[in-house]
Formats: sequence, structure tokens, C-alpha cells
Amino acid sequence: MEEKRFCYKYPHPAVTTDCVIFGFDGSSLKVLLIKRGREPYKDRWAFPGGFLNPDESAEEGALRELKEETGFVADFIEQFHTYSAPGRDPRERVISIAYLALVRIGEVKGGDDAAEADWFPVDKIPQLAFDHDVILRDAVARLRERIHFHPVGYELLPEKFTLKELQNLYEAVLGTHFDRRNFAKKMLHLGILTRLDETVWPTPKREANLFRFNLEKYAELKQRGFRLEF
Repeated sequence: MEEKRFCYKYPHPAVTTDCVIFGFDGSSLKVLLIKRGREPYKDRWAFPGGFLNPDESAEEGALRELKEETGFVADFIEQFHTYSAPGRDPRERVISIAYLALVRIGEVKGGDDAAEADWFPVDKIPQLAFDHDVILRDAVARLRERIHFHPVGYELLPEKFTLKELQNLYEAVLGTHFDRRNFAKKMLHLGILTRLDETVWPTPKREANLFRFNLEKYAELKQRGFRLEF
């Protein structure tokens, strides 16, 4: 076979993508997993992902694999790390580019080489294939870092939400508990929430105001070096 001009003779590793998709069900932080339908690690749970095609970027490949394996379409994904340890894939030398996304939980279904797809609480994850336990740990750490600089509730909560729902989200992501009054005082003082002229009844005895994020105010604070501390 004739050599292509400027084609290196060095071994070429394969490149894959993996997508860590977080969702929130109102009480717990969840991650989207697929059950592998073929070897290696057949019937083991893993992140949606797969090998890149020669004519697509890493992000295009990640979005394609996510849709093929789960039927889920993400509007936005963010690259957060590359995994290149030798031996991480028993098939061959494989480098994986990992992406993270925050989405509102929706119905998913297995497809392509995924036998199943489902949401799992991050504290009840089954044994994962490849080095995906490491990828999950890094993704959770990145999310916990990101929550101080970005209104993650905008992607994870409904458009309208109560302060209790917002507190539940922050507690689920950070793995801690906040005093209800102190949390509400801090969030309202920042000015990043808009109180709506609407209420809901979480319980028959308690009425709660609804809020939405003020993204313009959040962007303004961020330009000034804003960091949300608790």
C-alpha cells in the first residue's frame, strides 16, 4: 500500500470520547450510564461514548455517541479532561477525551452497542467498565468546583423553582447540609434570583414562592471576579 505524503510511521493510538451527563431529580444528583452490549466489559455499566470517526471533531463524536447510545440530545457539553494511561482499554492503546454536561432529567433508551441506558444516583453507582470510576470522580470534582462560578441550577432545575429545591440541589452536588435561613439569605442577597408572583404548596400547610435565575446579574458579578462561597 502506497504511503501517504507526510504520513508518520509511528504507531497511532485510537481516540474515543466519554460523556458524563449529570441530572437532578429534586432530591439527588444523578448520572446517565449505559450497559455495554458487547465485549470488553459486556453487561458492565459505563458512560456513553465510543470511537471517533475520521471526519468529526471530538465534540461532534461525543454528541453523536450520546444520541446513538441513549437517544438523548444535549445542547451543550464541556470538555474537562483527557485519559491516556496505557492499558486503560484491553483492546488497544486508546486515549479518551471526556466531556461533562448538565441537563434536565428525561427519558433515555439504549441503542447502538448499548443494551440499556438509565439514570443512577452518584452515591449508588454500580461497578463501571474501563477506568470510568476515575472519570466519574474527576467529573464530580469539576462540578463541585464549577458550582461556585456558574449557576448550575439553570441547567438542572426547572425554569421556576423554590428556594428549597435550589438548596436541595446545592446540597446534593456539594455533599453537605446548609441551614435553611442562612442559605436563603445568602442567595437572595446576591441578587442572582428573581422572585416571581407565583407560589406553590410543597405541603398542605406550607406555601412557597417561586424564583428563576437572573442570568444578567450573574454575568455581571462574574465579570467582577465573583465566587459563591458557603
